[in-house]
Amino acid sequence: MNNTLKLLEAVKEGMIAKKAENIVNINFEETQNAITDYFLICEADNAKQVVAISNSIEEFVLKLVKQKPIHTEGYENAEWIIQDYFDVVVHIFQKEFRENYKLEELWADAEQTKIDVKYSSID
Repeated sequence: MNNTLKLLEAVKEGMIAKKAENIVNINFEETQNAITDYFLICEADNAKQVVAISNSIEEFVLKLVKQKPIHTEGYENAEWIIQDYFDVVVHIFQKEFRENYKLEELWADAEQTKIDVKYSSID
């Protein structure tokens, strides 16, 4: 498995560990003039959970891929946190802000995959 795929898997695991919802992978590898290879987008109910998901992703990526983000943004209000790992850019939204920005619609020409996760009520 190449490093980018390992990075994607570590980010996804970090999201799942903190019960991120509506996870979508956008693949830009075949998209001309793309700024990155992948977006991984998720949402949470509130600012605390957005921060928890972001922290979890950083922990999983550091542990599994030995990489830190080259840039992070959005911790001040935690409406939308971005983590840039160069080949993968992570977007963690509060639900209402994700609905407002509609990133998936902006990149409709790229391949998009919804990642189905079922959380049990006892998790």
